[in-house]
Amino acid sequence: MNADDRNTLAGARVATRLPAQDLDRARRFYSERLGLEPVDERPGGLLYRCEGVDFVVFRSTGASPGTFTQMAFEVDDIETVVSELKRRGVVFEEVDVPGFRTREGIAEIDGNYPSKGARGERGAWFRDSEGNMLGIGEPVV
Repeated sequence: MNADDRNTLAGARVATRLPAQDLDRARRFYSERLGLEPVDERPGGLLYRCEGVDFVVFRSTGASPGTFTQMAFEVDDIETVVSELKRRGVVFEEVDVPGFRTREGIAEIDGNYPSKGARGERGAWFRDSEGNMLGIGEPVV
């Protein structure tokens, strides 16, 4: 196997897919709670774009268990974003386990990916109307 074979997907764009039992309910949540509108749609799917990165909410008979982060938004000021989303009715997860605790919905996370040039991250998590776990992160430099 040569280097080109190993990098088959390295130049690909990545797009998240989030299942929705009720696409109309999901559209309302993403609009009213997150302030996002689809940039395109087709029967059974809504395409959203944030800073050039796409994600799709699609009608599905399956559902996520909501036990892990399926998609995250990276922001510059997590406190402002969390405050605004709470004002819009978003409910953030509160976690209190050994080594990991949120305060007012925000956790301090030691360590980060060295390539991001940060020493850690601040994070917050919430579920959308369909039970998908979404995160918000702010690198700490």
